[in-house]
Amino acid sequence: MGVILLGATLPFTLVVKAGPVALLQASVIAIATFLTIYFVGVKGFHLDKRFAATLAAGGFICGVSASIAVGSAVKSRKEHVSAAMSLVVVWAVIAIFALTILSKAFGLPNGVAGAWIGTSEFADAAGITAASSFGEAGVQAFTLVKVVGRDIFIGVWSLILALIAVNVWDRKDRRDGQPGSEKVRTGQVWERFPKFVIGFFVASIGLTVLIAVAGASRAAGIDALVTLPVKELRTWAFTLTFLSIGLTTRFRELSSVGWRPVATFSIGAVVNIVLGLLLAAVVLGGYWGRLGS
Repeated sequence: MGVILLGATLPFTLVVKAGPVALLQASVIAIATFLTIYFVGVKGFHLDKRFAATLAAGGFICGVSASIAVGSAVKSRKEHVSAAMSLVVVWAVIAIFALTILSKAFGLPNGVAGAWIGTSEFADAAGITAASSFGEAGVQAFTLVKVVGRDIFIGVWSLILALIAVNVWDRKDRRDGQPGSEKVRTGQVWERFPKFVIGFFVASIGLTVLIAVAGASRAAGIDALVTLPVKELRTWAFTLTFLSIGLTTRFRELSSVGWRPVATFSIGAVVNIVLGLLLAAVVLGGYWGRLGS
């Protein structure tokens, strides 16, 4: 609901204009983060491939939702999915403070800070909390990178990793005398696709149509009667989301898997944050700095 309400405050014209830039930035960081977590986990700490993929999904796509979707797609063990979710929550909380403090210490423009948060936060609710410190430009940049650049691809990555699990990992398991998974259906893209993203685009288009019909003379009235109340609802939706994530997180399950998954995810998180800063502030800083100006 919070993501849908984000769409109701972001004109679709801005989504179309900034979408390719957000997609480029998010994709570069996502692939780098996935490869880091996966290969550090498998090659460095000898984690199970499915567990490493589930950890990587939590760090490079959409946090808790991605851990659940990808963990299910690759048939990861339940305790491994729970551990990945807990790590996402821990790092999401750390990133709220770290990204906010560092963005202000570096003197980043609001749009640049929002883009960095959108690239390097691990949960939508935590990200909107941090991005709210940087005004509407920060929230807009965060939304474009996180929702348009990352969240939308949960289904696609779930299918890709499911295909790898069945055609590569399961074949090795069968050679070793272990059972394999059933055939992957392409319908998994739709099954794993986060439906709230569709609501986000519908709400964004609805706002754009409303502004166009009302005309420039009534723009202030639309802002007061529609946009401002929606922003209040949006804040409450994400507050309740983050509270609910905390209430359902079981850190006992995280401690049961040992220190290696924690180290694996943490290394990937650091790589994500550093590369995210370079892309958002250095490579694409000029673009994000002009957002909202």
